[in-house]
Amino acid sequence: MRAGSAVRDLWVAALSGGVLHIAPDGSQEVIRPRDSAGPFAPDENPNIDGNQGFSMPNGLCFDAEGDVVIANFGTNVVEHLSRDGHRSPVTGTVLWSDGSTRPIGKANFPAFDAEGRLWFSVTASAEAWRHREQQLAADDHVAVIDDFLAGTPAVGRVVVTDLAGTNELRFSPDGQELYVAETGDDHMTRVRVGPNGTLADRKVYGPDRLYGAPDGFAFDAHGNLWTTLIGRDKLVAITPEGDVLTIWEDGDRAVEEGARRSPQDSGASTTLGAKPGDGLAPRMASITFGGPDLRTVYVGSLGGTSLPTFRSPVPGAPLPHWSASF
Repeated sequence: MRAGSAVRDLWVAALSGGVLHIAPDGSQEVIRPRDSAGPFAPDENPNIDGNQGFSMPNGLCFDAEGDVVIANFGTNVVEHLSRDGHRSPVTGTVLWSDGSTRPIGKANFPAFDAEGRLWFSVTASAEAWRHREQQLAADDHVAVIDDFLAGTPAVGRVVVTDLAGTNELRFSPDGQELYVAETGDDHMTRVRVGPNGTLADRKVYGPDRLYGAPDGFAFDAHGNLWTTLIGRDKLVAITPEGDVLTIWEDGDRAVEEGARRSPQDSGASTTLGAKPGDGLAPRMASITFGGPDLRTVYVGSLGGTSLPTFRSPVPGAPLPHWSASF
């Protein structure tokens, strides 16, 4: 989910196989690939565990031309979608440090840095995800494409490994740090970004455990990191000092009951199989700031059918693509 360059436009990954554009007047348009990129999810009761083989756009970001780069969790690729519906592959493979080239797996989220490199997170290989209950060796990773060019397929380069349940990734507003949500390990990870995209000084950002499994996140203008906790249907903010502030705790009785039964459990393992509770954003998964003053918060969820919004006392940080030089 992203606020567009006009700030008031909202773009949402659509299970129907593309992106949903919500204009300032509330009108909606789904942009799907005009050339085949299916199969697509069924209209009724689609299984969203990512093993069904149909297109399942997950994370998205904008390139320099205002077109969309999509991490497709269902088809295990990163792809490019123009606003007129032309789809082209970005990558389906990554190069590991041992010299092997392997399929990406469960592509989760893409992001550009200020110099035009495309980074993306991968939750697991297709095999590890398919057999995740057997607890195979984790192969989550973050990869980068150094020379992104729309319409030209590339091979990603793996740059971060030994992650757990890799989810959304974003750069700090100044571009000097890369943040990754480790849903499986229940914390945020920060890596410093040096010249030419080199990485160093990896550490946990905030507490070792958030007790809720972080998923999607965004920064506000004061440097606070707002993240959804998908295992608890909760929205919190991690301050630069490492404190955790509760912003919104949704009314999901199923999740609350689970937390009472097992207070040490983050709840991450129940997110796909459990039925939604009674909250406005069941399986709360994403957040972005929008509106003309960047004080409107939009919250996305896996089990919801609408986008809850509320006004924030502080504005969000401008998105990187609004001022990128690439």
